[in-house]
Amino acid sequence: MLKGMERAAARRRIGPDGLRALDPAAGAAGTDRLPKIRHIVVLMMENHSYDNYLGMLARGGAGFTLGADGTPAETNPNAAGAEVPLWYSPRTVQWHHVPTQTWNASHIQWDGGACDGFVRSIEQTMPDHDGAAPMRYWTEAELPFYYGLARTFPLATRWFSSCLGPTFPNRRFLISGTAHGLIDDLPYALIDYPEAGTIFDHLSAHDISWTNYHQVAASKEGLRRLTHARQLGYLRVLGGGVAGSVPGMMPRLESKLQFTADMYPLDVLRRINHLRPVADFFTAAAAGSLPSVSFVDPDFSVTSEENPQDIQLGEAFAAQVINAVMGGPGWPGTLLVWLYDEHGGYYDHVPPPAAAAPDDVPARGAYDKFPVLRLLRKTALGRKLTAADTGPSTYTQLGFRVPAVIVSPYARPDYVTDQVYDHTAILRLIQRKWNLPPMTRRDAAAADLLEAVDLDGPGAFLTPPVLPEPGLSSAGNAPGGS
Repeated sequence: MLKGMERAAARRRIGPDGLRALDPAAGAAGTDRLPKIRHIVVLMMENHSYDNYLGMLARGGAGFTLGADGTPAETNPNAAGAEVPLWYSPRTVQWHHVPTQTWNASHIQWDGGACDGFVRSIEQTMPDHDGAAPMRYWTEAELPFYYGLARTFPLATRWFSSCLGPTFPNRRFLISGTAHGLIDDLPYALIDYPEAGTIFDHLSAHDISWTNYHQVAASKEGLRRLTHARQLGYLRVLGGGVAGSVPGMMPRLESKLQFTADMYPLDVLRRINHLRPVADFFTAAAAGSLPSVSFVDPDFSVTSEENPQDIQLGEAFAAQVINAVMGGPGWPGTLLVWLYDEHGGYYDHVPPPAAAAPDDVPARGAYDKFPVLRLLRKTALGRKLTAADTGPSTYTQLGFRVPAVIVSPYARPDYVTDQVYDHTAILRLIQRKWNLPPMTRRDAAAADLLEAVDLDGPGAFLTPPVLPEPGLSSAGNAPGGS
């Protein structure tokens, strides 16, 4: 009964356009057009650029330009005009707070395509911190599992985040094809809903199974179930504004992502039907009973790889997830995408291209959405908002490149793609498989991922490859694992 109620509600949210087929000649919406792919798994980590992790990977000519001494030749100028080089450290614990990927900082870093504003983004928006932070990079010595993954399966060398901004807007693109006006990671605006719904609505409307596996304690998840109800959402604005004016409360308001589906308000039915602890993912993978679509979230405080976390903890968690999929009986029908939501403020040398505006909703900061917050301009919260939200009001520019690999038994071996992707490519793949319509102009224009797989062949990786162990001595050290 609960699923029937949810299905009816999803159909109301997406409206008649959402029930149309992507290709009417191929059948009704919900028709499975790619039966060899039975499970799509999305593993989105946090806050690293392609160059920051894979710049030293000699594959596809997509990384650093190396000097005679074998070190990267790229630099970025500081405000005084001095060139700051890229720098390597074997230490895997990141610096606190820096670099930054706010809307304002990301546009400074981009600098109209010059990609020369990384050092200045810190000098201008976080002047108390070291401007060299964005120029740090790691190598295979620290991330052996990721390097092995990127050498084995199809590597996307031009996968860009969906906008020049932080986590929340980019994860909104992942599930709805639009940020719907959001440009920051503060909670005030997470009370709206996109006109065409989210991919979860479209899946539910056609009885296609999906689960968001997360690492939120049951007690905290229950509290968020209450506070995210649509009718109570405005309490976030009031409560956040008051708390943000209290010294010491600001860090509690930022980047408090609990699970990906949390980017738009979820009602109680969807929470009951589709949110599960990550331990259930490992159980389902071992049993071959994963849903049709899985979003697997790291622990956003420990294993997501956002600063100041130890990146090897995140690599170990990702290795657990990927190895669980490859080792389970459902592997012959699985396609997994490993990627990152955005660049985290770390340097990348490839200019992001322009992109289709997803809709007519302008990009707006918290002051524009909620003028009452302007009363807090002189508080710590107000200064933070000003530094973070300054910038253009459009989404016609992709963000910086992120690492991305397509993992499947049908993946093309020794394959590197320079096709331009952003996070809506995952939406396009889901839509292609189940003949679902696009939700925005962005996902309508997106390329799907089928070039990276050969669904007509026997499957080059039906016998799963053995990948290197993660940099951590034991993957079991990663919190949240099975």
